[in-house]
Amino acid sequence: QEYLVESGGGSVQPGGSLRLSCRTTKNMVNWYDMAWYRQAPGKQRHLVAQITLDGTTYAIDSVKGRFTISRDDAKDTMYLQMDNLKPEDTAVYVCNAHRINDDWWGQGIQVTVSS
Repeated sequence: QEYLVESGGGSVQPGGSLRLSCRTTKNMVNWYDMAWYRQAPGKQRHLVAQITLDGTTYAIDSVKGRFTISRDDAKDTMYLQMDNLKPEDTAVYVCNAHRINDDWWGQGIQVTVSS
């Protein structure tokens, strides 16, 4: 079974916006720290943004001011609002739920930013 399912990806022009959603099926946003990772072709997967159970958020420098991570506990869903997208944001974005020795990953969703 897939416990993390991403949606909201697609292709946009530079400067455009997308909102990614990560829907969970095990109430994970209520019990796990959540994060978004991305992996561009030929590059390693790396963290983009995270949100902990207490609501603390973090985003890497290259997306600060453009990306906002959030979650809706009632909907068991995590979001990544991506504004002012740049070509270098092109990647497969992957949802992650983390507890000690208990990581779950979505299948990933493509985001393509090109002119």
